[in-house]
Amino acid sequence: MKTAILAAIAAATVSVPAFAQDAAPFTGPRAGVTAGFDKIQGGEGASYGVSAGYDLAVTPNITFGPEVSFSDSTADFGGIDASRDLAASVRLGYVLTPQLLAFGKVGYANSRIEIPGDHQTLEGVRYGGGLEYSVTPRTYVSAEYQRTEYEGNFGGRDAAVVGVGFRF
Repeated sequence: MKTAILAAIAAATVSVPAFAQDAAPFTGPRAGVTAGFDKIQGGEGASYGVSAGYDLAVTPNITFGPEVSFSDSTADFGGIDASRDLAASVRLGYVLTPQLLAFGKVGYANSRIEIPGDHQTLEGVRYGGGLEYSVTPRTYVSAEYQRTEYEGNFGGRDAAVVGVGFRF
């Protein structure tokens, strides 16, 4: 599953034509930090991390590009702690106003769960959506919801995060 999702992300990223004008300020490389709420298997806590991506203008109002993220969590449930979370996604956005982008994303997630004296790695599909507001042409704030569905009947994970970032 992991290989198929990563191959689809790579193929989609390479095959997107950049024939449109810039949907500035929502194009180009970006990096940011996130923080928010995390819930997994009934346990709740804080989520915090970093993300990076690259957005291309597909049309004057549509952007598309890859995104990677790394985060950690303080959520715990029954003595088991949620730990690091890695994700690779593709993001599709629509420019609502010159300063506001609505986006959705889908991709692969790899999460680590700490069990006393051991750990387990979970793989799954991550999807979500949110809004990005361009404060200046180079800075933005964002808010998004993320849902991860894990393999092996483990269940899911929900996160609501806000972020601040910079475009280069």
